[in-house]
Amino acid sequence: MVRKSGILLISIFLMGLLWLQGCSSPSSDLKSGDNESVSSESCNQLVYESSMELEYAENFSVDYYQGGYKLLSTKDGTRILTVPEGKEVPAGLDEDIIVLKRPVNNIYLVSSSVMDIFSKIGAMDTIRLSGQKKDNWYIEDAREAMEDGDIIYAGKYNQPDYELITSEGCSIAIENMMISHTPEVKEMLESFDIPVLIEYSSYETHPLGRVEWVKFFGALVDKEEEAEEIFNNQVEILNDVAAGENTGKTVAFFYITTNGLVQVRQSSDYIPKMIELAGGSYIFPDLSDPDNKRSTMNMQVEEFYDGAKDADYIIYNSTIDGEIRTVDDLLEKCPVLSDFKAVKEGNVWCTTNDMYQQSMSIGYMIEDFHKMLTGQEEDQMTYLFKIKKD
Repeated sequence: MVRKSGILLISIFLMGLLWLQGCSSPSSDLKSGDNESVSSESCNQLVYESSMELEYAENFSVDYYQGGYKLLSTKDGTRILTVPEGKEVPAGLDEDIIVLKRPVNNIYLVSSSVMDIFSKIGAMDTIRLSGQKKDNWYIEDAREAMEDGDIIYAGKYNQPDYELITSEGCSIAIENMMISHTPEVKEMLESFDIPVLIEYSSYETHPLGRVEWVKFFGALVDKEEEAEEIFNNQVEILNDVAAGENTGKTVAFFYITTNGLVQVRQSSDYIPKMIELAGGSYIFPDLSDPDNKRSTMNMQVEEFYDGAKDADYIIYNSTIDGEIRTVDDLLEKCPVLSDFKAVKEGNVWCTTNDMYQQSMSIGYMIEDFHKMLTGQEEDQMTYLFKIKKD
């Protein structure tokens, strides 16, 4: 009798261990973020298998469970469980977990930087609704899809067409942090049972952390292999560039606002990091504003002059107001630039205005910076071009 009781106790103990295994996940903490756990303590029908390996990204995680279930989590605590086609939704899930049945489609894509991800992994057919009009896209696949009617405009982030979005059976809205300025929009979408996912790629401290978000969206739409290949390609490009020596050259990256201020990047932003990885040095190595959580900050022209007049290269960011073509175009915006070392020596450059939408080409951008710093020919570059004198 004692022996049978002992066996029974051991069996109960082992069953308890198995139950705990099904509810836990080793990726219990994102590298950055406030949520304590990305696992559901009530997902007692799910058995953990593995977690996605990440090299640079700190603001998301992906966990895999038996039967093909996936749990995708972001830094704000959002959790999405994707359910394989033909499988049941597990019982007892936490109420805050977003459940999406695969295949995931009819997406309302508002975050512009994510479109390049879907294009590169071959998942354009999962997007039905766009937060940008056709003419605002520099991604050729997006323009063509909207031209053909496969993707339709559904209003920008702060003015979505709720009637259209609901009538199209939208599965999820993918936003960036701009949605935080209009929380009522998020609430309204959710009131129509349309979950909202905020992507935090811009919060990544390493440029390739931004690129690695391709793995997150690859997992969302079952394109992990394609995402892995794209990411590895960008890593290889960076490794090739990083193998060279530091050039010792300084670079200013800026934009002139409509009210005459100079917009520059805080030192912690990904652009200064890209310049550093390319073998250069950002001209403002310690520029930060603790009260400003944005990646950019504005300064008076006089302050910019004092800090950047001796920069070896200056790069004008054209993604806001379009490209400039001549030095005179630049001096018209800011005459004091004529005294800058880079202007006098002919080292004035401009970004192509599609750079900010090409989120999967950061490796190529770093490569362009490196080519500029090492004096290679302009025709070998993709996202930079030299500004000529009239």
